[in-house]
Amino acid sequence: MIYHVSFPGLGLELTVNRVAFTLFGINIYWYGVLIALGLMLGLAYAFAHARSYGINSDRMVDVILVATVCAIIGGRAFYVLTAPFEYESLWQMLDIRLGGVAIYGAVIGAFLSGAVMCRVRRVRVLPMFDVAAVGFLIGQAVGRWGNFVNQEAFGTNTTLPWGMISEGTTAYLQSVQATLAAQGIVVAPNLPVHPTFLYESLWCFLGFVLLWAYQRRRKFDGEILLLYLVWYGAERFVVEGLRTDSLMVGPFRISQLIAAACVIVAGGLWLYLRRRNKGRPLAVVWPVLDKRLNGPASITWTLGEATPSEEELKRRTEELVAAQTGSREEAAGPAAAGAKAPEAAAAPACGTDEQAAGTKEDSGGRQPPQGRAGAESGRESEQ
Repeated sequence: MIYHVSFPGLGLELTVNRVAFTLFGINIYWYGVLIALGLMLGLAYAFAHARSYGINSDRMVDVILVATVCAIIGGRAFYVLTAPFEYESLWQMLDIRLGGVAIYGAVIGAFLSGAVMCRVRRVRVLPMFDVAAVGFLIGQAVGRWGNFVNQEAFGTNTTLPWGMISEGTTAYLQSVQATLAAQGIVVAPNLPVHPTFLYESLWCFLGFVLLWAYQRRRKFDGEILLLYLVWYGAERFVVEGLRTDSLMVGPFRISQLIAAACVIVAGGLWLYLRRRNKGRPLAVVWPVLDKRLNGPASITWTLGEATPSEEELKRRTEELVAAQTGSREEAAGPAAAGAKAPEAAAAPACGTDEQAAGTKEDSGGRQPPQGRAGAESGRESEQ
C-alpha cells in the first residue's frame, strides 16, 4: 500500500502510504480522511455565510447531514453502475476506502436529497444550493488529493515537467491496454502521465476564490449554483478527455456528456436570468418561523447592506410578534365594545323595574302624602 511517486521533470520523488493510521485494527485510508477534511471545510464555509444568504444555520444542519449521506451513497452507486468491471461481492460494492466515488453521482445525490430536506426543515432551496455550491468547490479541491494518494484518476502520457509516474500508474495502464486500445487511446505504461487530479484540485480552488468574491454581487437566488455548474462543467469536460479511467456509455465518456449539458443549460439560464434581473438589487429573505405568529412572515434586507446579527434578527422577530399581537387586540377592541353596549343599555331598564316595584309597594301599603291631604280636605268639606 506504499507508492513511490516520481516527477522526473521536476526531479521530485515522494513515498506515499495509502494508510493514514490504524484504529482498533482497522486501516483508515488517506482517501477517506481527505474527503472528510474537505467536507469539514465546506461545512465551515456554509456556517460562516449562512445568515448572509437568509439561512438559519440550526435548520441547515439537518439538511447538510442528510445530503452528505446521500452524496456518498449517490457517488458510490453512480460509480458501481457505470464501472467497466463487475464486483465480486456486495461488500466490495460498499467499500469506498480504496476509492471509487463518482463526483456527479455525489452532486446529484446531495442536491436531490437537499431539496427534499429543505422543504421538510423549511429552508429556502435556492439560497441553500448557492451556499452548498461554494462548499462543494472546497470539498473537491481537497478531496481530489485522495486520488493522488491512491494513484488514480490520472491521464495519458505527457512530457510536461509535472508528469507523474509510479508503480500504481504503471500497473493500472498495463492492465487496461486492451480497453484503451478499443477506445483509440494509446498510452505507454512506463512513461509519465498527466496528474489530472491536480488540475481539478487547482481549478476548484480557483473557482472557490472567484465565487467567494462574486457572491456579494449576485442578482438572484440560484446564481452561484449556476456559475458553479458552468465553472466545474467546463473544467471537467476538458480534463475528462485526458483521463484513462473514464466511465463510458458506448463510445462516449459519461462525465463529458454531463459536463457539456451543465455548461450549456446552466450558462443559458444564467445569461437569461442575469439580464432579467439587471438593475434589480437582490432582496435577501430571512423566514421568521415563530409559533406565536399567525401565518408566514419574513425579514428582508438588500444585498450589499450589512447582514443583520443574530441579536438584530431576534429583535426584529419580537417586533413582528408585538405588531401582530397589537393588531389582534385592536381588532378585538371594537368587538368587545359592541358586546358591552347591550349591557349598558339594559342597566337603566333594570333600574326602572325596581323603581316601579317600589312604587307599587308604596301604593299598596300606604297612600302618598298628597293622597292624605286630599282626604282631609274632603272631610272638612263634609263638615
